[in-house]
Order: sequence, then C-alpha cells, then structure tokens
Amino acid sequence: MSARPQTDALRGSLDLLVLKTLSLAPMHGWGISQRVQQISDGVLEVNQGSLYPALQRLEKEGLITSDWATTDNNRRARYYRITASGRRVLGKELESWRRFAAGLEAVLRTS
Repeated sequence: MSARPQTDALRGSLDLLVLKTLSLAPMHGWGISQRVQQISDGVLEVNQGSLYPALQRLEKEGLITSDWATTDNNRRARYYRITASGRRVLGKELESWRRFAAGLEAVLRTS
C-alpha cells in the first residue's frame, strides 16, 4: 500500500486551517497558503485551486469577511478576516479535531 498524497489528508481540514490562520491575523489568499506552509515546516501545502473556493464558501457562511487592500508589494488583493461566528466555529472544530486526533493516535499506538 503506497502513502496517499498529503492533499487527501488536507482536504478535510482545509476550513479548519483557514480559520486558524485567519485567527492569527487578516491576510490575503496567497498569504494564507504561505503561512500554513511556514507554520507546518513545509509539511502542509494549500492548493490555490482548493483555497479560493473554500474562502468563498466560508465567506458565504459568514465565518470570514473580506475587503480589498494594497499588499506590501503595492498590489491590490482581497484580505480575509475571521468573524465572531468564525471564531466560535473554530473553537468547536478545534475541539472536535483534537478528539479525533487523540482517538486516531490511540489506535495507531496499539501493537
């Protein structure tokens, strides 16, 4: 059995990664993908083709909001920020993820 691509594992946790990243600071899409890669020491890479539909979905759900602004490179970009509702959902999702990861780790530790 070969290892599945990291994108398969990432697919189910993209919303959680986006919300957590935006809880640290507002940023544009490319910045979100770079921050995730940086914090994970390159283990996680967020595909732009998945990221932007997720951002649109999260904004439609009222979990994030966006505004146009100028980047450090003097380019216009849409900056996303987490809403109060998004912070509540993030808290619940983090709790759920930690329970799942603990359960998975318990199974993997068995011999």
